[in-house]
Amino acid sequence: MSARLAKGGRLIDRSKAHRFTFNGKWMRGFEGDTLSAALLANDQMLVGRSFKYHRPRGIVASGPEEPNGLVNLGKGERLEPNQRTTTTELFDGLTAESQNHWPSLENDIGVVNNYAARFLPAGFYYKTFLQPRAAWKHVFEPIVRHSAGLGKAPKDRDADRYEQAYAFCDVLVIGGGVAGLQAALVAGRSGARVMLLEQTAHWGGRAPVDGVEIDGQPADAWVKTTVQALEAIENVTLRVRCMGAGVYDHGYVLAEEKVADHTPGDGRPKHRLWRIRAGRIIAATGAIERPLSFAGNDIPGVMLAAAVRDYVVNFAVSPGDRTVVVTNNDDAYRTAIALHQAGLSVPVILDARLTAPGALPEQARKLGIRVETNRAIAAVKGGKRVKSVAICAQAGEGAVLEEIACEAVAMSGGWSPVVHLWSHCGGKLIWDEATACFRPDAARPPLNHDGSAMVIAAGAANGALLAADTLADAHRAGEAASKPTGDAPKATAAEEAPMEAVWLMPQGAPVKLRAKAWLDYQNDVKVSDVQLAAREGYESVEHTKRYTTLGMATDQGKLSNINGLAVLADALNEHIPQVGTTTFRPPYTPVTFGALAGEARGEIFQPLRRTPMHDWHDAHGAYWEPVGLWRRPYCYTQGGESHGKSVHREVLNVRNNVGLLDASTLGKIIVKGPDAGRFLDMLYTGVMSTLPIGKCRYGLMCNENGFLSDDGVVARIDEDTWLCHTTSGGADRIHAHMEDWLQCEWWDWQVWTANVTEQYAQVAVVGPNARKLLEKLGGMDVSKETLPFMQWADGTLGGFRARVYRISFSGELSYEIAIPASEGRAFWEACLAAGAEFGVMPYGTEALHVLRAEKGFIMIGDETDGTVIPQDLGLGWAISKKKADYLGKRGQERSFLTDPDRWKLVGLETLDGSVIPDGAIAVAEGKNANGQRNTQGRVTSSYHSPTLGKGIAMGLVLRGPDRMGEVLEFPKIGGGSVKARIVDQVFYDKEGAKQNV
Repeated sequence: MSARLAKGGRLIDRSKAHRFTFNGKWMRGFEGDTLSAALLANDQMLVGRSFKYHRPRGIVASGPEEPNGLVNLGKGERLEPNQRTTTTELFDGLTAESQNHWPSLENDIGVVNNYAARFLPAGFYYKTFLQPRAAWKHVFEPIVRHSAGLGKAPKDRDADRYEQAYAFCDVLVIGGGVAGLQAALVAGRSGARVMLLEQTAHWGGRAPVDGVEIDGQPADAWVKTTVQALEAIENVTLRVRCMGAGVYDHGYVLAEEKVADHTPGDGRPKHRLWRIRAGRIIAATGAIERPLSFAGNDIPGVMLAAAVRDYVVNFAVSPGDRTVVVTNNDDAYRTAIALHQAGLSVPVILDARLTAPGALPEQARKLGIRVETNRAIAAVKGGKRVKSVAICAQAGEGAVLEEIACEAVAMSGGWSPVVHLWSHCGGKLIWDEATACFRPDAARPPLNHDGSAMVIAAGAANGALLAADTLADAHRAGEAASKPTGDAPKATAAEEAPMEAVWLMPQGAPVKLRAKAWLDYQNDVKVSDVQLAAREGYESVEHTKRYTTLGMATDQGKLSNINGLAVLADALNEHIPQVGTTTFRPPYTPVTFGALAGEARGEIFQPLRRTPMHDWHDAHGAYWEPVGLWRRPYCYTQGGESHGKSVHREVLNVRNNVGLLDASTLGKIIVKGPDAGRFLDMLYTGVMSTLPIGKCRYGLMCNENGFLSDDGVVARIDEDTWLCHTTSGGADRIHAHMEDWLQCEWWDWQVWTANVTEQYAQVAVVGPNARKLLEKLGGMDVSKETLPFMQWADGTLGGFRARVYRISFSGELSYEIAIPASEGRAFWEACLAAGAEFGVMPYGTEALHVLRAEKGFIMIGDETDGTVIPQDLGLGWAISKKKADYLGKRGQERSFLTDPDRWKLVGLETLDGSVIPDGAIAVAEGKNANGQRNTQGRVTSSYHSPTLGKGIAMGLVLRGPDRMGEVLEFPKIGGGSVKARIVDQVFYDKEGAKQNV
């Protein structure tokens, strides 16, 4: 049985005991334990069940590569599924429950799948559930859905809070082992701004566990001294419990810091997501030990040799009284020696190599540990824990030579550099025959914008697996990221003989053994599954991955991928480099949704945007409408009137007197620079570079496919400055659209953009009395002669700094006045006071829509839906015939967009004066293949017009402009239909006389 040793444990504090529960059972651990260490200390070998076959699963590893030790951590509002026991720090009161079983961990009915394993091989789900078809919905799908997933999804609102932070540095070092510490020290002493991240709570990595000496002192002492030196350097920042999750273009890195995972409820944020921009990134992420593939290698008690060493040295935990070590390299001998020094028995070390002459094997022999070469494990015996191992010759086919009783097996198949961060942004790998692993190819690194190496691999992550090589390589990486600073420290450790690649034990294992030799512990992928995939034609490693689910579990193949690639290569009779690797994608380990969201939750998930006049609107009967993230008045109710009557009143008041509209939400983007005109000519369908200073021009924006994306008025401010107005909901999107093209395509153009939407309040003064109101305010000449239509002027109105645009979205005499946001409400109230004698009244967005519909003006999002081009809306006049190009031009030339049979914009008048339901479909003769009525158009906007006293609508109709006067039928939901005549979409003042006064 596994147990706590009476002595030792370099990371635990025996004076601080913690009580915790696992599946409702109270257990005891110490400060410094991980949950997996504490479970093993309490002889909890069984921690979960595998996904497909529900086989018993125990702890295999000691770090983020652990595939089995996943638990539901916490309860209620702090429940977190799929938490790794190997990376969870123990705290008092911790509650954990195992996953993927029913009714209990010890007695799981799902294990019946294990007995039917021969009928559930790789890819079985592609071949089953096909017949009878009706059974899928009522039988197969419910079973599959019930079986899917591992942990329980939380149902309560998360009680913890999360935050995000930003950092900028010259050199970012990811990994706080001796390689990362040395690289950071070199870069820090050079004067560079350095940030060093370590995913665990402790510095030093494996070196202190492995007995390495550095500059004549134990690694522990060197680590302590180096950390103190780094803390004393002002330009160096250190962060533990911080995992480098992903590397992206231009030195952008995401990292997750577990701030208060181990101290829940203390008021600090649980996690912090770091967004880091670094000049150079040093990946000192170490290496992961590989398991060996032999029958029964998944039975609880079979562990990685280095993990066994970690539990013994760091946490004083014994995996069992008797541990058999099986290996193809010298490093595993360190585990046997550590077990022996802890007073535990190592019955035998099984070395697959023909000889084991190195210093570590010799030390083991001197300690009296039996060493057998050319030996392998034929099978591990046991169910929910290891009972014994059957030994065979590695060169044979599995004939049992001896059976040895034991409680644990420590296996080592070599080491694989952690190349994930190197690979995230395009770094290439090279196969190293000597160590049988993929390592970074220094000649093909991820590149920065200037063509230099963005990521530099260091230490074991670069394939320098021996202690002396690790420090020298890290020193080199630190200098490469900064500048030379001196000699590297010298590390000493026992020399190791070459390892021998072993991908299956024994090498000639028959199918009976291969069908029990596991590659992916969580997803139940066996050696025989990968071989089956190869036989069935899945020769691409990416196809094999998806067919077998190899490497698709929550550990993303950290333990299984290399062994799986090797088995596939052997099955295809190819070399491993020719088979290649699967794609490494961020994050390196899972990042919680809470950290990704940060503070964006609850009321501030999408913070509401309010104009400077918001409180005034609220106090005066505004009925609110969401417009993007803005809240705008739909209408202003008076007395007990309905919303419809409010809109009716507001529309007539604008047409007959004067109305005020809060247009502050209108997008306002400044575009400035020597190439600004050239840029806007590409962005808009019309020409903006020739727009005279002081004038305005209506413009259309299309996406690359030619579809209309936004519209608005552009004003030229000075020689190299334009102000672009966008729709209220589109300002952020259009600004991002501009920056996307500037940064990615036209990066050498001298153009700068700024979204100033919230810096200005904007008030539309609209109606026959609009000029009278502004003249009463005084300060500017707003006459037709001085400020004609589609011009603007700066000045002072009623003592307020103002920019006055003579533009109209209603067809009436109209001015839009932009004032500093801080003066917005005061100006609004001044307009109301000045306009009292002229019948001034505020109006909302619905009245705005009715007014524009009466004039036949389009609205983005109503007349457009992502499939409409300007030509469909009769806006060909806004497309320049002189320009060689603009965004969307080539898209609009495609045959289906030039088809004369497209649906085009027209006006619609019902024969009985009623209002057509918004979105109604115009039906045509005949039926389609589905038995539905054919269609020939749809309503895009529909209102009752108070001005005209009847229903009006606009719609897209098949060849609409060519069919004036025709009558269309629009079926209504619930029965019946409405008939409407196709008319001109301009219902009011077609000549534009009222806006040009």
